[in-house]
Amino acid sequence: MTEDGFPDPRRQAPATERNRDPILSVLREVLPLSGRVLEVAGGTGEHAVHFAAALPDLLWQPSDPDPQARASIAAWRGDAGLSNLLEPIALDAAADWPDMGAEAVVCINMIHISPWAATEGLMAGAAKVLGSGHPLVLYGPYRRGERMLEPGNAAFDEDLKRRDPDWGLRSVEDVRACALDHGLAFDQLVEMPANNLMLVFRKR
Repeated sequence: MTEDGFPDPRRQAPATERNRDPILSVLREVLPLSGRVLEVAGGTGEHAVHFAAALPDLLWQPSDPDPQARASIAAWRGDAGLSNLLEPIALDAAADWPDMGAEAVVCINMIHISPWAATEGLMAGAAKVLGSGHPLVLYGPYRRGERMLEPGNAAFDEDLKRRDPDWGLRSVEDVRACALDHGLAFDQLVEMPANNLMLVFRKR
């Protein structure tokens, strides 16, 4: 509850505290020094606050299609009082994106908990808003070629598919091919803790 007795709109994701600093260390290497970063599927807003605080020369634009998620982001933003963290906007990765420019697009833990159309929309949208050489940065669990999934990721994949047959861990190869179809060239893959990966693409 808030101090005035209303329910606290701030959501919390337990994994955020564990993964935010490893993600930030990669973002420091791949994001531009200044400009606008569009975060797709911002979720609770905890990542947005952490990254905007650590990267004050970047203008952080969070987004999410879910009104409750946007309320959570807005509440975390209000608490943080960061001048470079903008109000969250409504954006569905699978739908048409607004006309806006961005020097980077960041998407954390969306691809496996959404239908494939969201990944296709993410690639099309990123290609629309990014300038040449600017990055699209993805984080999450993925399949890799013929490798067997780690036990934790295999169980996670099965659980996702039980919840929605259109969800599940995607292969790095399929994501790379989808990106290339939309003019986004693969730049690098970074191994992350807990069997996650970061994939970086750049607008050609």
